[in-house]
Amino acid sequence: MTRASGALLHISSLPGPFGIGCFGDEALQFAQLLHAAGCRYWQVLPFTQTGNCDSPYQSFSAFAGNELFIDPRQLHAMQLLSDDDLAGTQYYGAEFAVDFDWVRINRQNMLQRAFENISEDIESCILKFRKENFWLDDVALFLTIREMQDDKPWWEWDEKECRQHDPRALDAVRIRMHDRYFYYCFVQYIFFSQWLELKQKINDIGISIIGDIPIYVSADSADVWSNAGLFQVNPDHSFSRVSGVPPDYFSKDGQLWGNPLYRWEAHAKDGYDWWIKRLAVNFLLFDKVRIDHFRGFYEYWSIAAEEDTAKNGIWVSGPGMDFFRRLAEIYPDAPIIAEDLGEVDDAVRSFLTETGFPGMRVLQFGFQPYENSTHLPHNYPAHSVAYTGTHDNNTIFGWIWDATPEERAFALAYCGYDRDDWDRGGPESLVCRAMIRLIWQSHADLVIVPVQDLLGFGKDTRMNIPGIATGNWTFRVTEPALSSINTSWLRNLNHLFSRQTDGY
Repeated sequence: MTRASGALLHISSLPGPFGIGCFGDEALQFAQLLHAAGCRYWQVLPFTQTGNCDSPYQSFSAFAGNELFIDPRQLHAMQLLSDDDLAGTQYYGAEFAVDFDWVRINRQNMLQRAFENISEDIESCILKFRKENFWLDDVALFLTIREMQDDKPWWEWDEKECRQHDPRALDAVRIRMHDRYFYYCFVQYIFFSQWLELKQKINDIGISIIGDIPIYVSADSADVWSNAGLFQVNPDHSFSRVSGVPPDYFSKDGQLWGNPLYRWEAHAKDGYDWWIKRLAVNFLLFDKVRIDHFRGFYEYWSIAAEEDTAKNGIWVSGPGMDFFRRLAEIYPDAPIIAEDLGEVDDAVRSFLTETGFPGMRVLQFGFQPYENSTHLPHNYPAHSVAYTGTHDNNTIFGWIWDATPEERAFALAYCGYDRDDWDRGGPESLVCRAMIRLIWQSHADLVIVPVQDLLGFGKDTRMNIPGIATGNWTFRVTEPALSSINTSWLRNLNHLFSRQTDGY
């Protein structure tokens, strides 16, 4: 990687009139703001549809896109929505948070109306899209049957043949429920069409997109249902052991994610075909891909399904370099960023070095007083991606307020901040700028700052609190707030530390 910088903001957090950010002009305007600031990258969260507790890291498919991001204005321009239909998508509630319940119902109604107006040409395009995307048939079938079954998880479906992904039973569903099945194909066609067109425009501006994928998939997903042999699923469709992480910085009890674990020996037998295809789709959607919980390829935390916390799991070896040697045969220069946070020992570090992928550093993790942490900027290797914080962290201003006096004093001393106004936030916050400057001047090739930190926002705007089930993922930023970002200051910072785009 060459030295560069960027910002973290999920699509859902963009401003706009529809209750959630979408693939519209607001996204292009944000890309233009980044370019004006001398940045090269925009990092987003997973594009898969949100699942439990609205998390983008829990979805019914590792491949299908989030229908909530579809821009109603483009459907109107395609003459799939009337003026009244478009007006009905306007949201008049709070502009600072996503109202997921309202948005989900509104989008489903809007997309159904659009589907009812498709032309023969669009129908032909959907059929072509289905043929070119192997995963779409299973996703459309899964959602159709799940709807027929009152949204019960697939292992509770009434028909045994459907639970077992029997081809004859699925053929019958395609025929009997053709319109509903084809509707779900339509939604994915629109999602991919809108995003790939938008991504090209963003790339033309000079901004590359960093995507994000969780290592695991949800138990109640098209992936596990249609590929049960690739997961640790019992013959009765139950799960004896599930995923998570042991106690760490974020949670004293660990995190009990509950996702099914991979049956890695089955993946190895077919050359890791499912994973190769999964990454291929993400390499199409994004210019770089951050893989969450990367250490799970080396070893994973296996927890008995009946446990209430993640404390009592065991480490089990993953596929290790066998998978990445296979990946390198197809993608010699795979554009991957490895999320290697948490308790990482020398063996995991050696594994990451062998893969050749850059790892991550998070400034907030470094401020343990007078410990020579790997997360302090003077220790950053060039081949890494540095953050003030991630979607799982407090904002930098929120962290300063919540830090112990010792942590705060160390952090302020480390960045040479000797003023007494550390408690002042906002886009001109000098203490936030001092923290941002720390990672910009580091050796890390790529540095990323959440938009909340550029704006000097407090902890009430953080995206996620790990281990807390509710109240997450709703943050949105307004147009006036984005316009208050001092792009001149950021552009000068990029120029000063050789992270600028061409022409700056």
